[in-house]
Amino acid sequence: VYKRQVSTQSTWDIENGKDIYTLVKNTQVLDLNSEYLYLLQSSHFSDYCCVALVEDKVLGFVSGYIDPKDSSVYFVWQVGVDESMRGQGLALKMIMDILQRDELSNINYVHTTISPSNKSSQRLFEKLADQLSVNIKDEIFFKVDDFNNAHEDEVLYKIGIK
Repeated sequence: VYKRQVSTQSTWDIENGKDIYTLVKNTQVLDLNSEYLYLLQSSHFSDYCCVALVEDKVLGFVSGYIDPKDSSVYFVWQVGVDESMRGQGLALKMIMDILQRDELSNINYVHTTISPSNKSSQRLFEKLADQLSVNIKDEIFFKVDDFNNAHEDEVLYKIGIK
């Protein structure tokens, strides 16, 4: 049950790019990409993204894309939810919205990477696997040594959806 009426917008548009950048910046948890990247996602990858709005205010988003090396994989890049909406199932709702789209009808797997300390994201993708009644596997994808700056390992989570 949501405290406020939340609508999920099936695709982003350019106007959402700036608001998504601000949301990510305000989380102080997610890796902040450039504003340009969020504008590109809003234009080039909007079919694979979702934004949650309350009275035209962006309170959540999911960005992702089809893996260019394996068209059966949808890769979730970032999930962000405003602090006021956390713990209400909004992130899972947005991911499910994306997975039900015609553009993803040939997807067999959902992949994402999560840092070991990000327990809330781990729980989110465990809930996704539970909701889909499928297994989840994980393996190290990027090691600490792969990054120039201080960063944890990135663990690849693989969820079979079909």
